[in-house]
Amino acid sequence: MAAWISLLIAGVLEVVWAYFMKESQGFTRLWPTVITLVTMIASFALLSFAMKALPLGTAYTVWTGIGAVGAFAVGILVLGESASPMRLLAGALIIAGLVLMKLSS
Repeated sequence: MAAWISLLIAGVLEVVWAYFMKESQGFTRLWPTVITLVTMIASFALLSFAMKALPLGTAYTVWTGIGAVGAFAVGILVLGESASPMRLLAGALIIAGLVLMKLSS
């Protein structure tokens, strides 16, 4: 269970660092850059911990899936990006894949 919790937190941190990487404007703004690097390192460390107990394919797919869907949601909700039906369907398919990956392990 600790591996799954670590993986969930790692995925959330991936969303945080992706957002702050965008806010850093190409690493030209100090604090968004610092937040990006710190959360990136923490995310990778938690992913590494989770991989001790979970299969590589499962852990990496779930981590990137959480990051992808989370960044997608932040883009729509915070940054005002498009929420077209096709994009929403794509996000739903990613979530379905994550659920299937969890159920298969």
